[in-house]
Amino acid sequence: MEKSFRQSIITDPILNEMAKNIEEAMKILENGQREVEERQKYILKDIPGPLQGCMTFMLCLSGRMHGLGERGHVTLLGHSLVAYISGLHRERVRRLSIRVQSDTTLWLCRIFRYENGSAYYHDDDREGLLRVCRLVLYSRYEDYATEGYAVLSCRHPVIYQSSACRPGLGHYLCSQLGLALSSLCTVPSSTTFGSEHQMDVSVLDRLIKDDVKSGKVPLLLIANAGTAGAGHTDKLGNLRELCDQHNMWLHVEGVNLATLALSCVTSSVLAATRCDSMTLTLGPWLGLPAVPAVTLYRHEDPALALATGLASTQVAEKLRALPLWMSLQNLGHDRIVKRIKHALRLSERLLEHLKKMTSIKTPVEDEVNSPIVLFKFSQETSSTQAISMFSTGVLQLGEQLAQQVPSSGVDLVHLEDEGSCVRFNPLMTSALLGTQDGDVDALMERIGEMVPLLSLTMCLRHEFREEVSNHSNLTYVEDLNWPGLGGIRYNPTCKDPDESKRQLLQEKINGDLLKNLQQLETEVEFSTGPEFSPEKSCIFIGMATENLDVAKLVDAIAAMGRDIEEGSKLLDNMTETVQRGIQEAERQLQKANEEKIMKEGVLRQIPVVGSVLNWFSPVQSSVNGKTFNLVAGSLDSTESIYSMKTQPVKETDLTPVFNITKQSDGKCFHFTIITPLTNPSILPECMRVTEVLFC
Repeated sequence: MEKSFRQSIITDPILNEMAKNIEEAMKILENGQREVEERQKYILKDIPGPLQGCMTFMLCLSGRMHGLGERGHVTLLGHSLVAYISGLHRERVRRLSIRVQSDTTLWLCRIFRYENGSAYYHDDDREGLLRVCRLVLYSRYEDYATEGYAVLSCRHPVIYQSSACRPGLGHYLCSQLGLALSSLCTVPSSTTFGSEHQMDVSVLDRLIKDDVKSGKVPLLLIANAGTAGAGHTDKLGNLRELCDQHNMWLHVEGVNLATLALSCVTSSVLAATRCDSMTLTLGPWLGLPAVPAVTLYRHEDPALALATGLASTQVAEKLRALPLWMSLQNLGHDRIVKRIKHALRLSERLLEHLKKMTSIKTPVEDEVNSPIVLFKFSQETSSTQAISMFSTGVLQLGEQLAQQVPSSGVDLVHLEDEGSCVRFNPLMTSALLGTQDGDVDALMERIGEMVPLLSLTMCLRHEFREEVSNHSNLTYVEDLNWPGLGGIRYNPTCKDPDESKRQLLQEKINGDLLKNLQQLETEVEFSTGPEFSPEKSCIFIGMATENLDVAKLVDAIAAMGRDIEEGSKLLDNMTETVQRGIQEAERQLQKANEEKIMKEGVLRQIPVVGSVLNWFSPVQSSVNGKTFNLVAGSLDSTESIYSMKTQPVKETDLTPVFNITKQSDGKCFHFTIITPLTNPSILPECMRVTEVLFC
């Protein structure tokens, strides 16, 4: 096939000229980067301020484009050539676009065994199916082109899809086609025979017959060759016969369609070549960035294809295949097959390792040659609560694997029958992420490290709950979404009748307790728990370690909580004592002030008269401040404190004292804490002073 590609370029003068332009463009990309940067720096000086940030971003982007690799550069060059070719002579562009589209369609039909097919190239992978639905509407309703939706009112069309189909696809089709949601019929999966993710053919047959009896028109069936979640393939052979029987259009999509390019294909996937249309997402499969998806279809009337948009006379639409055309030539048939085989080998390698682990369950084992591997952490149990805990363990396992081995491309998926599972889909991720055998080995190494910890944690959860129940001041917090040992809450012994005060005290103690636990040098993690957890004022303990003693851990948490509570009580008592001292000082200062007024006389209190009297006969007496001693609990005069500034401090007399002086306005108190120091060189007065103003 690669030789035929080269021959077509040599014999066609337009393509020959285009090949020369490609070579010149590649040289410009390789050698002209320095010149472009210097020119951009010169231009940047004259660009207005708001636009300079955009130009800086473009310069940064052009530098990063060197990390795209060969495939990225070829695709980028293809998009650039689309813009270049669109400016050529109209006739030359027409001939070139027709040749590019026809060659690309021919290659894809040969690679994926789809004979006599046409191709529609689209950016949104749902757009091809949407155009196919319009084509079927035009085919089944002869007056649809002239009368529009009026012809659908008498005989409603019905679109059938599997319950395992990717979410939102049916609603998207109905909204874009202007159909009611009643036109969408979801077929359940098999429950008695076959896989639980395959469409139930017998139920589908019954649904179609019921719709025909009610006057509806069975329009189209969406089947899967590799479901989005589990990678199952429907019974395409039986579905083809059923569609022929009821004159329905069969559309197939899924990741397993990529295996059609291999020399050996399973019969279940090979039946997809008999469908009426299929959608191929070549970008993720082959690691080609920004290339369009392709919908291959068979239809005998080109006029209807043109009316529904599957075919186009616009040159820009035909040139959409140019990046894919260049990428396919760059890869060649052998490298395309090699990449698909590489993804399948990665899946087989991981599946072989997982089957050897007793605590790992692989729900999807009946699919032969499927590129998707699902696994989950599981242990034999009949308890509903334990099953929910294992589901949480799966979430923890998936999140940790995605963080520690990002090149593996693993993610989480939820299935109705299996719950949460970890999904490894190398066909959709390996080409873009560059996943290799070493990444699979690293993935297995991380799984081998995490599974014993998960098993140990699940076993110790009950013991942890029992130990917490033995402490009256601790409460166990149940949260099935937490993968660790569980949650715990410290309950203070304070019996304050005010509920809000008790709640604030509990939040403060548990917050301080969490900070102290996080500062400990231990392998166990402590946190506030899940982000959207309804439980507040509690501490969640992470996964257990091998040498963890649950009883000692709970005892340490309880003891640390008691210490924090006692410290909080001591501070509250000190605060209360200081407040009482302030009140007593206020009373004594008020009394001393009254005595001073009585001693000075009433005339001295009159503003003008008092000033004259004070000028002729000054008064030396003043109200002394009060000192409150926390140890002795007594109020004394401040004269002894000020006298300490001129006397040496004895090391035995290091009791902190409090100086409380009332302001002249009678509303505020000057609260001074004086703490003697043992080192006179620090402060000449041999004391540390802290002043606080209370109003």
